[in-house]
Amino acid sequence: MRTSLVIASLLTAPLVHAAEPAKKPNVVFLFADDMRADTIAALGNPVAKTPNLDAIVTRGFAMSNAYCFGGNSAAVCTPSRNMLLSGNAYFRWKDFTPPGMAKAPKGLLAPGDAPNFPLTMRDAGYLTYHHGKRANTAPLIQAKFEVNKYLKNDDAERKSGEPGKEIVDEAIEFLKGNKDTRPVFMYLAFANPHDPRVADKKYLDLYNPDKLPLPKNFLPIHPFDNGDLVVRDEQLLPWPRTEADVRRTLHEYYATVTALDFHIGRFIQSLKDAGQLDNTIIIFSADQGIAVGSHGLLGKQNLYDHSMKSPLVFAGPGIPKGKSDALVHLFDIYPTVCELVGAKSPEKIDGVSFRSVIDGKAKVARPELMLAYLGKQRAIRDDRWKLIRYPQLDVTQLFDLQSDPEETKNLAADPTQKERVADLLQRLAKLQKHYDDELPLTVANPKPATPVTPEQLRLLAKPGKK
Repeated sequence: MRTSLVIASLLTAPLVHAAEPAKKPNVVFLFADDMRADTIAALGNPVAKTPNLDAIVTRGFAMSNAYCFGGNSAAVCTPSRNMLLSGNAYFRWKDFTPPGMAKAPKGLLAPGDAPNFPLTMRDAGYLTYHHGKRANTAPLIQAKFEVNKYLKNDDAERKSGEPGKEIVDEAIEFLKGNKDTRPVFMYLAFANPHDPRVADKKYLDLYNPDKLPLPKNFLPIHPFDNGDLVVRDEQLLPWPRTEADVRRTLHEYYATVTALDFHIGRFIQSLKDAGQLDNTIIIFSADQGIAVGSHGLLGKQNLYDHSMKSPLVFAGPGIPKGKSDALVHLFDIYPTVCELVGAKSPEKIDGVSFRSVIDGKAKVARPELMLAYLGKQRAIRDDRWKLIRYPQLDVTQLFDLQSDPEETKNLAADPTQKERVADLLQRLAKLQKHYDDELPLTVANPKPATPVTPEQLRLLAKPGKK
């Protein structure tokens, strides 16, 4: 295993007998599921073992403030991937009814018509390839990939002990047999480290669960009902959360991340062996993060940074080494890639290219971001401040991310922050209007935001979900 994990060191070795570069670079988009932005060693995690992702970070450009816009489904990965591939916030799809359905599915599915990522890349001269999980994805858009493959069984793959292997095996075989002379755009949408998190013993043995640090914002229970405290993800551990339970979950989580990293390394090595690594832009990201014990939560049904931020790294030809804290949405990746490869950027989408940030010509991509979850939570963040609003509870949270990046000190009730709260709420309402979000930030009869007890949560939880 130790020998396998050092495969990343080969990535910096000079290419020998490299093939003649294509006119346009290949693009390989590696997309994880439920992977927090802070789970890569090279990005600052003190315990994660991610040598292959570290190698991408070391030779590439990392965006430290990349956010999923949010979700109109508790399975946030569904709207996240739809937004990623369409370039649009999910509010834009509310009137779309797929063929064969009697009514629109409340925006869960984006239409497969142009513009979208695979069609744009195909029109730019790329052979387009997708392989990913079948559940909670963007099937109408993924069908537009010329090669469109799904995991044979999402659950079985997650329980195999080798997360990512099936997708990587078939991607390597595809590249070996590909006779098409066009550059390749590959979107490998992994099903990990989403639960169930099962990693082979060799990955688990790399971590001592008793020594794994708890999140700095660990809580046994969330201080109030945010509207989704008993959703499926939150029922994976009992209440109150114990340190032992969360450490066991983190052990499985980190081991799964390391296993996925290993198979990503195999794929990167195959590009090197084929003489294509120097002519390939590698992008790594994830559909969103996940709590795993932060704020007393386990899932991604909230707007805290641990759940809405994703890792985002670019490496390859034309990509400088560096990093940026510019604010971006995941749906900004689509127009950014278009600019990087000389494809025609789509018009009239919400996505905004941040190539100028990568090139070092700008420090700001967006002055502020809006975040949304169902009809229950809304948020705005700028370069320093984050405000989360819970309309149904008349609760507001204000965090100074400069001094409190873990979002543990709510300043909304501080009299000195009254004007700031009013200003951020006004700006949030303006962003809502821009995105066609009609949710009022204040309701007539809000519910009391009283503390919840473990017993209350157990009673609310569905039978059989422990």
